[in-house]
Amino acid sequence: MAKNADFRAERTLAQNHSMDRDVALTAEQFEQRVTRFEALARAAPARYRFRVLLFALGGYAYLGLVVGLLLVALALGVISLVYMKVVAIKLLVPLLAFVGVVLRSLYVPIQAPAGVALRRAQAPALFERIERLRRALRAPRFHRVLVTDAFNAAVMQVPRLGLLGWHRNYLILGLPLLKCLTPEQLDAVLAHEFGHLAGGDARFSNWLYRLRAIWAQLLEELERTKSSGAFLFKGFFEWYVPRFNAYSFPLARADEYRADAVSAQLTSPRIAAQALTSVNVVGSYLRERFWPSVHRHADEQPQPSFAPYAQLGAGLAAELASEDSQRWLRDALARQTTLADSHPCLRERLAAIGAEPELAPPTEGQSADHLLASARDAIVQRFDLRWQDLIVHDWRRRYEEVQEGRRRLAELDAHAAARALNDAEALERANLDEAYGSGDAIEQFRAVLARAPDSAVANYALGFRLLQRDDAEGVALLERAMQLDADAIAPGSRALADYFWRLGDKDAAALWHRCWANRNAAVTAAQEERSRALLRDVFEPHGVPAAALAALQAELAQVGGLRGVFLARKRVTHFPERPCYVLGFAVGRRWLPARAEKTQAMLRRLRELQHFPGETLILSVEGINARFARKFGGVPGARII
Repeated sequence: MAKNADFRAERTLAQNHSMDRDVALTAEQFEQRVTRFEALARAAPARYRFRVLLFALGGYAYLGLVVGLLLVALALGVISLVYMKVVAIKLLVPLLAFVGVVLRSLYVPIQAPAGVALRRAQAPALFERIERLRRALRAPRFHRVLVTDAFNAAVMQVPRLGLLGWHRNYLILGLPLLKCLTPEQLDAVLAHEFGHLAGGDARFSNWLYRLRAIWAQLLEELERTKSSGAFLFKGFFEWYVPRFNAYSFPLARADEYRADAVSAQLTSPRIAAQALTSVNVVGSYLRERFWPSVHRHADEQPQPSFAPYAQLGAGLAAELASEDSQRWLRDALARQTTLADSHPCLRERLAAIGAEPELAPPTEGQSADHLLASARDAIVQRFDLRWQDLIVHDWRRRYEEVQEGRRRLAELDAHAAARALNDAEALERANLDEAYGSGDAIEQFRAVLARAPDSAVANYALGFRLLQRDDAEGVALLERAMQLDADAIAPGSRALADYFWRLGDKDAAALWHRCWANRNAAVTAAQEERSRALLRDVFEPHGVPAAALAALQAELAQVGGLRGVFLARKRVTHFPERPCYVLGFAVGRRWLPARAEKTQAMLRRLRELQHFPGETLILSVEGINARFARKFGGVPGARII
């Protein structure tokens, strides 16, 4: 159990991988298409735009074709009433129902963004700046200006008619962003965002931008609802959406450069560069220093009493004068432009506007959040109270976890002073010391590995941590862990892909990403296969050792109320070396199945048993499942009670 738990814990640390793409188009295929379309866009821009337009309209054409065919079928059904009458009615009713299901599957409810609505009377100076920029760019008017708790600014168009458009325009301003920029830098950010909606040459790009969001939303909605009519669209859009994204990607990238140029033109290249630099550096400051320092209070205080949004921005200039800010800036400038995001890297964006990076945080009292005027304090207080309400349960859980972890760490430290810890205790101590003690337990992990070189957990624990430090020594350790235990393959290959991606070795990163994807697909298929028992499945003798079977039978005897219990092994395709057992039970009389409430109560009790021989499905063999009893009855040794 410790082994699997450790791998699961490590896997959660490696979730954010920039190479993930829709399964219908691999990362390599996506990159090849984008490279080809970028070359076409440079060589023949008009031809490229025309091809993108045709491909964009292809999505609507498919929707129209399917809906049109259904309506024709419906019309023919209505006409057939004249000739076939009763028979036609019997055919028409299910057809009407199916058409309704199909049309409902196309309904894509795009929710309006959440935030605190701001009125002109509350912040007249802010609205004057917004209106000045909007007029200069001939951007559409905003129906609503919202303030959110995110470190971001954005414009969003929400179509009232779903796929048909008629947009409502929102301007979204993040309070943390306002607190970390000067008003002039905010102008540069807003000018960039407005540039995405401006008229003239940008209209086609803006339409494509909205269409990318709509197709992605439609695909997500089809996947979520699993409507019976969605099959007409889901397969097509799983193929179409990633290819449309690849087709339009060069335009999306070019649109980012154009929006940056607009920002530099309406403010100045220097102000635009300050805004770009601040967004990158301050984002790292918030992720690595500010929010972790807030959350560390949970280690000592049982209740959240901190007001982060009130404190955010205070002393920012001093905070960003540290050596860390130079490291954050170096890291931001070192990042490469990738296909994971239509935004170019900071270095290329600065080069495009002809400016150098410059970090110029606002001095005390000069940040853009003061443009909120009379609404500022109320918004800050609202966000702080909301943050406390949302985090209170996790905060308390963290506090209790830390206290228990420290107690256990002290206990293991005392044991270590008196005797040599075994491998499991030493590994537990290293994990606890890393989480609740010194914070650096690399040498402890090394010591555990030296004592247990064939431990998959020890190899993985040290290897993963070394890779987090970009230490190449971790590569061999993770490879060894994966050889020792297949459970390490998915998280290990994911960590290796991330590591090589950070190094810029795309070939190695792609290789490990494929390894992760293949293993993840196999695990997903195995989970699906083992999630239920079907009558068409093949069941074999369980083959459980006598001692383990006796322990299970003794525990079942303590439950009471069981009329019969069967245990068989399900034949599986994926990972057949790992047994998948099925336990069938009956609680009613032979001639009268038990009520559903009684069956469910017994199912809950059986799930609490401790002596299952391995992965086990539990199901009733009464009522609609009665045929399972007959099937299990034909398996030698299946009846254990």
